[in-house]
Amino acid sequence: MNPIVTVQDAVTAFADFMEPTKSELDAIEQEMPVILADVDLLDAHIVTLDRTPTELDERRIRRARRRALAARVALVNRTAGTSLPGGAA
Repeated sequence: MNPIVTVQDAVTAFADFMEPTKSELDAIEQEMPVILADVDLLDAHIVTLDRTPTELDERRIRRARRRALAARVALVNRTAGTSLPGGAA
């Protein structure tokens, strides 16, 4: 029987390398408005899961959808001038 500790050592041996890099954290920070807008849109949809959407619910979903789209457009416009590493288009 193999002890579980050897499996744990193999799994946690690379734990230091599993942390996000500064560039990955910066990318997450740049995408945060899109993430938050998507969360708001999901919240608006979740509210209507167990009932028929009212006019107010439909307006809330439309507004959240517009905010999510606007956040995505703003992100694309901010990153349009940057290039991908490796020369990818």
